[in-house]
Amino acid sequence: MTFKAYLVEDSALIRENLVGFLHDVADADVVACASSEEEAVHWLDHHRNDWDLTIVDLFLERGNGLGVLRACRNRAAKQKVVVLSNYATSDMRRRSAQLGADAFFDKSAELDQLVAYCETLRHARD
Repeated sequence: MTFKAYLVEDSALIRENLVGFLHDVADADVVACASSEEEAVHWLDHHRNDWDLTIVDLFLERGNGLGVLRACRNRAAKQKVVVLSNYATSDMRRRSAQLGADAFFDKSAELDQLVAYCETLRHARD
């Protein structure tokens, strides 16, 4: 069973690659994308029940992913939020967790773990 993913990423190339990757490898349908904090928060406010997983980059076109994490704090228990960033320091991992991130993945080294996480979510929904 596929699940609905929302992608917050400022790089068009990475966005495009992640949409295909998530669909092909993780059986996720990306329902929408945003490239800025403001755009992401607006979409989340108006589509509270339209996603199962939100994937957030920390560095965005305008604003940052930490503000997006704050906007997801009052989500349903079944909705998960993960950070996917090249800035995978221990401090950023800790700050993301404090703001409610369910997981944190390094873009350059932990894509396999992101796929495993998505598979876990998908199987939990079956």
